[in-house]
Amino acid sequence: MIDPAELLRERKVPVTAQRLAVMRAVSDRPHSTAEIIAEDVRIQIGAISRQAVYNVLGVLAEKGLIRRIQPAGSPALYEDRVGDNHHHIICRDCGSTADVDCATGDTPCLTACDNSGYLIDEAEVIFWGKCPECRTESLETVPAFN
Repeated sequence: MIDPAELLRERKVPVTAQRLAVMRAVSDRPHSTAEIIAEDVRIQIGAISRQAVYNVLGVLAEKGLIRRIQPAGSPALYEDRVGDNHHHIICRDCGSTADVDCATGDTPCLTACDNSGYLIDEAEVIFWGKCPECRTESLETVPAFN
């Protein structure tokens, strides 16, 4: 694992305790909201405002050190898996999120039929469904018919 302070220096971002704590929190709990990250940061370094956490997340995302994911109807999620074009799958019931590697081979839904003159360099895909735990819970609550 690369030292977070070194990553910040490589991207010309001043190293601060707040930035290091946010990077650790994102790494420890990928796909977390800013609120959860703020709670983790407070445990690490004590007091920090919600706005300061949002500001650090914004800088880190802008510099490519973390990735911001914005699922429809949900708060933004943050992760430190950057540098690849992976996708995500989200449980409709509990909101758990997992990484999904890019599809290979024939992927017609990821090929724009009309690029409107854009040079497309990335596709962001979010798959929705039910996670194994929620599927199991659903089966347990369904009455058995005899």
